[in-house]
Amino acid sequence: MPGAMVNGLDVGAWLVAQRDGWERLSAGQRERLVQLGVRPPERPAAVAAKARPRRAGGARAGAFERGLAALAQYAAREGAVVVGRSWSEELPDGTAVRLGVWLSNMKSRRATLTGEQLQRLAALGLEWAEAA
Repeated sequence: MPGAMVNGLDVGAWLVAQRDGWERLSAGQRERLVQLGVRPPERPAAVAAKARPRRAGGARAGAFERGLAALAQYAAREGAVVVGRSWSEELPDGTAVRLGVWLSNMKSRRATLTGEQLQRLAALGLEWAEAA
């Protein structure tokens, strides 16, 4: 399909780039492409399974636990849970958690968090977790 030109732009090459980088696109970008009739590339099941190794408890659960530990540490030290978006918190084991980004992600994904996760966030003082 590369070489399909529209107004001097190679839209065929653009389309190939979108499909090749499907996993890196945001959900909104993927949704708009699907509305245009573009589908993600088909991957063999063996390649798909190999591409994402699973950790015990799942990577998302581990990320939540690290973020929660970082937030608890920050709140204990600062006495508040207001964190700047660019703030990184270093855990005792040396792991750096981009705490501001993590909090922003948790807030935007609160509809998908479990009741237990919301309770744990609320226990640290996050008001939006109580209202959800």
